[in-house]
Amino acid sequence: MNNKAIENYKFQRIIAIVGVLLFLVKIVAWSLTKSVAIFTDALESIVNVISGFIGLYSLYLSSLPRDRNHPYGHGKVEFISATIEGGLIIMAGIAIIFEAIRNILHPHPIDQLDYGIYLIAITAVVNYVLGAYAVKKGKRNKSLALIASGKHLQSDTYSTIGIIVGLILLYFTKIIWLDSAIALLFSFIIIVTGYKIVRSAISGIMDESDEQLLNKVIEYLQNNRRENWIDLHNLRIIKYGSVLHFDCHMTIPWYFNIVEGHKEVDKLEREISEQFGDDFEIFVHMDDCKPFSCQICTKDNCKYRTSPFEKEIKWTIENISLNKRHNTPTE
Repeated sequence: MNNKAIENYKFQRIIAIVGVLLFLVKIVAWSLTKSVAIFTDALESIVNVISGFIGLYSLYLSSLPRDRNHPYGHGKVEFISATIEGGLIIMAGIAIIFEAIRNILHPHPIDQLDYGIYLIAITAVVNYVLGAYAVKKGKRNKSLALIASGKHLQSDTYSTIGIIVGLILLYFTKIIWLDSAIALLFSFIIIVTGYKIVRSAISGIMDESDEQLLNKVIEYLQNNRRENWIDLHNLRIIKYGSVLHFDCHMTIPWYFNIVEGHKEVDKLEREISEQFGDDFEIFVHMDDCKPFSCQICTKDNCKYRTSPFEKEIKWTIENISLNKRHNTPTE
């Protein structure tokens, strides 16, 4: 288990433990008030607890080394974890809708609302701080499980704040149906949050391109390209857990020997690792340059040049992803 994986695992363990404690606080608040809005918050916390432990297990699995049956590692389990978490959030939102409708049809009095508000407010503060830190750490360590947990905690915080505002209105106005109206409103917010998490996880399972990351990598390589990197094409980035797999074809001078060619590959790997971290696994296929490559080659003093340099091709997400060499400056 590498240092980042250990760090992710330990922090997810904190999230799981805190989730249990906050759930107990919300159950106490609900038992005091019998508010369906507070029940909404407590029910979502059940999902926090379950998803917290699912995320913990997924981070443990994703940190395991590659083996014969899993040549790319176990990282994709994080996508499965996030899918389950999002699905549970959606189910919680649907359950809240049914409970809110039942409460509208059969209303009941609410007790000790002030104590309930205080307890729920405490959980909101804890969730916000923990969620924001989880998202920050997840982005830094490239962990979808941590990011999903953090976003879930943040959405829980926002919904809790809205619930608190509604409960304060209920406290002063004594309009009982407000309790169910608040629950219905935030049930839809919860369902949307769950959908977004599921959508993001499915994108990872299907190896959907991360265009934002691709643009960052391509822009950096364009700004730091070397003269012996005549062309880059067929570039792909796939995420498996916290590891990003990068592969491409690099066109280098045809007369380079294996040692010289590997030096250029090493330079490319070093550039990417220094900018984007060590959790990049890089595979580079070397192509030899052809006579038509001279038109886009910036290499000086090449005694094998067959035609003059015309124009450098600027690498973009459109042309660097193509599975073909760039022949002319107009491509």
